[in-house]
Amino acid sequence: MFSMNLGILSLFGIGVFGGLLGAWIFQKLRVPQVVGYIVIGILIGQSGLQLIKHADIIKLQSFNWFALGIIGFLVGGELEAENFRKYGKQFMAILLGEGLAAFFLVSTAVTLIVYFITHSWAPAVAAGIVFGAISSATDPASTVEVLWEYRSRGALTTALIAIVALDDALAMILYGIGTSFAGALTGGSSSLGLEVLKICKDIFGSIFLGLAAAFLFHWILKFLTQQKERMVTLAIGTLLLVIGLANALDLDVIIVTMTMGITLINFSPQRSRELFTLIKSVSMPIYIMFFVLVGARLGVSYMPLWLWGIVIAYILGRSIGKMTGAYFGAKFSKATIAVQKYTGMGLFCQGGVAIGLSIMATQHLGNIQITGQMSLGDMIIFGITATTLIVQLLGPPMVKRAIQLSGEIGRNVTRDDVIASLKVKDVMEKDAIPVEEKQKIGSVFELFSNFRFLVYPVVDKSGRVTGTISLNNLRDILIDQSCWDWVLAEDASTPLPQAISSEMPLKSALKAMTEMSLREVPVIDHPATARLAGILNEHNIEKSVDQELIRRQSGISKQTVPGT
Repeated sequence: MFSMNLGILSLFGIGVFGGLLGAWIFQKLRVPQVVGYIVIGILIGQSGLQLIKHADIIKLQSFNWFALGIIGFLVGGELEAENFRKYGKQFMAILLGEGLAAFFLVSTAVTLIVYFITHSWAPAVAAGIVFGAISSATDPASTVEVLWEYRSRGALTTALIAIVALDDALAMILYGIGTSFAGALTGGSSSLGLEVLKICKDIFGSIFLGLAAAFLFHWILKFLTQQKERMVTLAIGTLLLVIGLANALDLDVIIVTMTMGITLINFSPQRSRELFTLIKSVSMPIYIMFFVLVGARLGVSYMPLWLWGIVIAYILGRSIGKMTGAYFGAKFSKATIAVQKYTGMGLFCQGGVAIGLSIMATQHLGNIQITGQMSLGDMIIFGITATTLIVQLLGPPMVKRAIQLSGEIGRNVTRDDVIASLKVKDVMEKDAIPVEEKQKIGSVFELFSNFRFLVYPVVDKSGRVTGTISLNNLRDILIDQSCWDWVLAEDASTPLPQAISSEMPLKSALKAMTEMSLREVPVIDHPATARLAGILNEHNIEKSVDQELIRRQSGISKQTVPGT
């Protein structure tokens, strides 16, 4: 009987294609596209059609590390030292506020629920501490993906990127201390001193490896400045090598690659900015498949009712803790109003770090029984998987809402973005002076001496633009003044190879001007009527585009280009 094994490559195809479809559907619903990726993963994964099975997810673990490495590297590229010099105290105050508030609220709630189930304080406090430590983690991948999707820029965006980058280290510290206390409370052999040493090894070892890789890459990059393809190839190869070493040395992949990104953007900003842009442009399929796999592995087995009570308490405690802690941390550090109000909303996402810590908890605490059927390790991994499933669906829309309320959506734009969004009519000068075909050359010379235009449109009796006239056309006539009274404008005009209309995209008009080697051209209203509408000038284009760029980046509400 014929049977078909889809294989890993087919699963990649299904994941990427399905992820794109999910993103398109959810974007139509005004929901961040990352939610679409995760939902498709749920549909084809363990909780749905099971096209992606648990064994496949295990096989693809290396791909997940690679994707996390790319994400960590690009997040690091957003963290320039100038922002830390300006806002470093704010970042640390918010980080400690939201992380510790979530930790204490979740720990308290879970401790009380587990005590109600077991009537024993030791396992209850142990469970509460571990759940609380994991709750402090925020998923940088889905958070930053939403910020990139909506092109956000501003104080809140900067704070969110910095905090989700630092949250990884805070979660590891709290988790290490928490599991050592949990082991001690329940009669295990965990040593606080050994846990602290392990945390130091993990964090500082990861930073050292990231620094070493960044400086080596920076040295090689000097020789490849003009070779974009090789730059990308070298970067991907270096990331693969570093991620492999991090796994072999049991270091944190996100901290390693984030350190690489931070080092490069601050030590070689000009070269590395282009590199980050190139890597970001080719990483979309990697992102899609990563988040599809996040959804595919979120399968929740049968869980007792009391464990769902823990899930609800965890989500509420974590959400309230992050919002109130971020607010008071931002207020204490005198951050802007937008950062005070909305930072907590942007920290809901929970993903790979929390899942990873819950898996580690099963190894540390798997022999501690909560009930006859469930150990503390099982309770943690089931509970964190369920909370991640819920929070990953709620988190991205909350990030979007935060940057929407702060007015930072759409402000991370470049000059190319502005040019691509404008039409010729948005930047042209409307006070063009036409020259009639039968006008004598003498009067045309007066126009050049009295006005600043380099080119004048020549029009016929009906007002249609038939060509242009410039000083280059008049060079020979200028010498012989005897012909000024009988030579007409139509005799010296030059027809335009391509008409520029007011409705033409500015990008197309600039390309046409380059091909015609012109810095200034007349603009017609429509190809059918060809009546004069204005003048398009390189200098005025530069000025208008710069004004529009500043307007968009600063969030000014005016919708048209000023001064044109």
